[in-house]
Amino acid sequence: MITAALARSLRDAGLRWHPATGDRFVIDKPGVDDDVYTVSEMTVERHDYPTGTVLGFNGTTEWALDSVAAAESLWLPREDQLRELLGPAFVSLAAAGSDFVVTATIEGASRTFTADDAAVAYGLALSAYITAALS
Repeated sequence: MITAALARSLRDAGLRWHPATGDRFVIDKPGVDDDVYTVSEMTVERHDYPTGTVLGFNGTTEWALDSVAAAESLWLPREDQLRELLGPAFVSLAAAGSDFVVTATIEGASRTFTADDAAVAYGLALSAYITAALS
């Protein structure tokens, strides 16, 4: 799983989240950003309003938390979501000892991104891809 810091850099680079069932997130506020939640019709449900998307906590999931605006949440994309977001830029994923190496084509050049977690390597590649696309 990617870190909140990497998720924050992806968001700041321009990655937008449209909450869907199965998505993981944290509440992006100091002191409450350690708990990871999953969007699910059973526990955390997406509610769309004209003013924005709200993530509602059903039942007794969190005794002190009824809902939180999606804008106050930080999406932690899964490995498969990161790979899909890389789209045609994705070239390969390979193991290198205990690390994972993602190769992506960014601005016409082949670049590699290495991390001890495949999702983190994908996240680093996606961050570079988004940043290059917006510059």
